[in-house]
Amino acid sequence: METIDQDAAGEKNDVAPLFQIHDASVVRGGKTILHVSDFSLVDGEHVALLGPNGAGKSTFIQLLTREVFPLWREEPPVRFRGAARPQLADIKRTLGVVSSTMHDQVRVHLPVIDIVVGGLFGTLGVPLRGDVSARDRSLAMDALERLGIAELAGRDVMTLSTGQVRRVLVARELVRDPQVLIFDEPCTGLDPEGMYHVRQTMRTLAAEGRSVVLVTHYPEDIIPDIRRVLLVKDAEVFADGPKERLLTSEVMSELFGVPLMVGESGGWYSLRGVYGE
Repeated sequence: METIDQDAAGEKNDVAPLFQIHDASVVRGGKTILHVSDFSLVDGEHVALLGPNGAGKSTFIQLLTREVFPLWREEPPVRFRGAARPQLADIKRTLGVVSSTMHDQVRVHLPVIDIVVGGLFGTLGVPLRGDVSARDRSLAMDALERLGIAELAGRDVMTLSTGQVRRVLVARELVRDPQVLIFDEPCTGLDPEGMYHVRQTMRTLAAEGRSVVLVTHYPEDIIPDIRRVLLVKDAEVFADGPKERLLTSEVMSELFGVPLMVGESGGWYSLRGVYGE
């Protein structure tokens, strides 16, 4: 496995990384669905997980969020800020997660501002017995304004385009001021306009100093701000390093098992198949 130079990534020896994973195996039904030899993420660092369906990318994220646990080791395989047994509440305060599957849960006629305020309570919309203050609504409006969609605040969320809803869900996470935003296949189901705005949203958050962790099948989703990629295939992280070294036609063809050609322009990468004549 190719590894990244952690010093080059900005890790300081006297500060514990945000996340550390060492010799972690997730097993279901007697089968290993993911093994991670070594990984660490420091505050403010951005990384993309790239690989085919079923490779283990989502399981990797679930290791970070503590939705799944690895096999027991005498030396704990997963640490958060150096702690082997962190409080789940601390992790939830640190992480915001946006996924295309969350979009499927938006099936209620509510104003956008209520959807965003719900992020403070972990609900989809304002809780029935919740005590929503003027400050809560102010925080929600601030999140919408920072993403450039404040004009949507009073709209029924069911009347929005798919891309607009995806950005509202980002605001719902941003309202809690997380240090890390995880985007799990954020552009799935979007048209080119929606993809553009979601990618620009990731750039906005990266520019604020938050860590952006992206899970995707497509190099096109990897914003220029993300310089490090992890390639995941067959339940293993088989490469971890600078995207300039890994986002090549040869490596992508090996990753996906078909002939592919990679292009690059202005820090953005594209991928296309190579077909016989």
